Amino acid sequence: MALFDELKRRALDICAAWDLFTERIRIKARPLSPEEAIGNPEADDYPLQKGKERLMHAKFRGSFGQAFTDRYGDYEGSLAEVFSINLENNYRRAVFVASLNALLRYTGHIGNTVHCRDQDPPLCAAKLSKYLKKRYGEVKIAQIGFQPRMVETLNSIFDLRVTDLDPDNIDSIRFNTLIEGPEATDEVIHWADVLLVTGTTLVNETIDQFLDKKPVIFYGTTIAGAAHLMGWERFCAYAS
Repeated sequence: MALFDELKRRALDICAAWDLFTERIRIKARPLSPEEAIGNPEADDYPLQKGKERLMHAKFRGSFGQAFTDRYGDYEGSLAEVFSINLENNYRRAVFVASLNALLRYTGHIGNTVHCRDQDPPLCAAKLSKYLKKRYGEVKIAQIGFQPRMVETLNSIFDLRVTDLDPDNIDSIRFNTLIEGPEATDEVIHWADVLLVTGTTLVNETIDQFLDKKPVIFYGTTIAGAAHLMGWERFCAYAS
């Protein structure tokens, strides 16, 4: 994928500039439990709580980066190894993305790389709705990825359509909104004025279909580093 080739090139440039490329630095990534990742929010409908996906959590010199993925496990290696691995599946891409986020957090290029917790998600959704209303007015929004508090809040203000990959969500009604499957994506993009896209699309390699078509805002910690390097807009108000 050309995008990951570019991300690798830019990551290696940063490693060289900071004299980190040849140094043997170990990065530990592990899947967080729901309680570790999101704390104890009052609602129990977040994807992290369903157990199908986890946040890969990378630590690099005291700085942290994360990636949301359905294929997870431990990894340890040097930056040189991380940024040269074949990104052939979601696990490997999650290792790459989490490590990239930790590296850029360490170098001071980005912040907000650790998932918000407890009662922060509804606050984030409220702030997002105000931001969208102020910037775009009354628009049609396509949300890619079911984030319950965002759907709950945005649906009361905007014309909203939502697509998701989870079979448990597809064709269900959540907060008076039909959750559509990936086969509806092209039509939903055509319908919308603004795309609100989960950063997980970077890890599952579906991101290309959302670029350069409509105004797009990515949300979440996963895409923090890539958004910075590629100049994409990201909204993540309460991450730490």
